[in-house]
Amino acid sequence: MSEGWLRALQDINSSGKRVEIVGFVDLDKDLAQKRAQTSGFSNAEAGSDLTALLSRLKPDLLFDIVVPSARNEVVIQGFAAGCDVLSEKPMANSLDEAKALLKASRDQGRLHAVIQNRRFLPGIRRAKQFLDEGGIGRIAEVHCDFFIAPHFGGFREEMDHVLLHDMAIHTFDAARFVAGLEPHRVFCHESNPTHSWYRHGASAAAIFDCHDNVTMTYRGSWCAEGARTDWEASWRIIGSRGTLLWNGNEGFRAEVVKSSEGFLYPLEEVQVPDLPASLETTGHAGVIADFLDARETGRPALTDSADNIRSLAMTFAAIRSAEEERFVEIDI
Repeated sequence: MSEGWLRALQDINSSGKRVEIVGFVDLDKDLAQKRAQTSGFSNAEAGSDLTALLSRLKPDLLFDIVVPSARNEVVIQGFAAGCDVLSEKPMANSLDEAKALLKASRDQGRLHAVIQNRRFLPGIRRAKQFLDEGGIGRIAEVHCDFFIAPHFGGFREEMDHVLLHDMAIHTFDAARFVAGLEPHRVFCHESNPTHSWYRHGASAAAIFDCHDNVTMTYRGSWCAEGARTDWEASWRIIGSRGTLLWNGNEGFRAEVVKSSEGFLYPLEEVQVPDLPASLETTGHAGVIADFLDARETGRPALTDSADNIRSLAMTFAAIRSAEEERFVEIDI
């Protein structure tokens, strides 16, 4: 995972250095040293004691790429050392832990953001621009399908609620971003098909009730061989004037009502405009660049933890609903 972050940093620094890595920390000191030696940051130190390196190096930023179970301790140490922190997703291993991190960042005046890289892809920006400009009228329904069959091996195949806990937050967060959704309750059914190579919860279907009488549905499977969707899901967004179909990437089809006559109103296809300017950075690099911009300008990052906790709350509410087989309120 750290390799992806380092590639993103190289992209950011390619037009002028914005970040200098001064240290690498891992429980395995040899691994930290190996990563430092191959990182492109020749002066970076390496070690296994985070507290000691933070004290000695006094960095401005901490990039947190640890396993979720260690996240709270690492982020709190970063805040205590005077660092702003950018964390890998998920923000925390539970909603209570996420709330504690959010309180700590506010109490200590530190910036805390989370890698949610779908927000920094051209397709989602085009979809959001089109919807924000009223392309299909007032949004009423958002339907998301995610069907892929990755054979990861390793820890994912042993996780509880693997689809909901490890992947669905990407789609949940994208829905909040692209359509401005604020869900307040969810009903979720979870299953593990007989052919699944995961131990638990490879498939799920969820219905979210959102503010302004908007409904969102999510159907997903991580053991669906054939006719796969994009990793960014496949979308049908219905508005008061028409519908947007979006493949999650750069494929769009939009139709709106042409006139109010007949049994089925005549429709016309409309274009989803390109962005006025290309994104300077995308994906992980886009999240990191936005985080740096937020530090420099004082504005919240687009993936600030105060926002991201709302997407995380959708995940944990869906898991609880699946376990208890009932509607669950989404409370922050």
